[in-house]
Amino acid sequence: MKAIILSAGRGERMQPLTNSTPKPLLEVDSKSLIEHTIEALVNAGIINIVINYAHLGEQFPSKLGDGSRYNATIEYSNEQDGRLETAGGIVKALPLLGDAPFLVVNGDIWTDYPFRELEKAKLNSKILCHLVLVNNPEHNPKGDFSLASGLLSQAEQKKFTYSGIGIYHPSLFTNLKLEPKPLKPILLTAIAAQQVSGEVYSGQWFDIGTVERLNALSNHLNV
Repeated sequence: MKAIILSAGRGERMQPLTNSTPKPLLEVDSKSLIEHTIEALVNAGIINIVINYAHLGEQFPSKLGDGSRYNATIEYSNEQDGRLETAGGIVKALPLLGDAPFLVVNGDIWTDYPFRELEKAKLNSKILCHLVLVNNPEHNPKGDFSLASGLLSQAEQKKFTYSGIGIYHPSLFTNLKLEPKPLKPILLTAIAAQQVSGEVYSGQWFDIGTVERLNALSNHLNV
């Protein structure tokens, strides 16, 4: 299975740190956020990795190279000619990701989620993606999606937060134009058609959206 680490955001809430460094390349515990993710993927046997980039994107290949130092193969999808948002970025990267289901993980999270578990998610013509949900953090108290009988829904019941981790079938994106496009409307359409399965992970997960959360992760890793 291949993976794409989404890394094209500007990280405006992390300024001034992100004025000179893309958010996934900010360091915590002596390595960048994205290196933590790369190492976790490799440890799970996922060694073919795509990284999309835009803001200060030239720093990614300069820092990470071809992935050989991590025992991985890294390819890059350049969005510097115009940010495509999440779904648009995935559409552009499809030629690198191939025809099989692939893992998507946000470049600005840290987690101890065991990525190997995602091999158990079986996608087919009826289930087009499988998302990992987490308990709602302080910055997203209302959550994103409900989960019932293994399927995501928008029902008015307990909701969980999308972790930024999931497996997607390429057919979810193959008919989309290459243009700026957010992911959530696509997910909502698939959820309404009962095409999205999910699970709730109760382990460690940090969404590094602010300097304060970056510092909280640093404190966590250095206890």
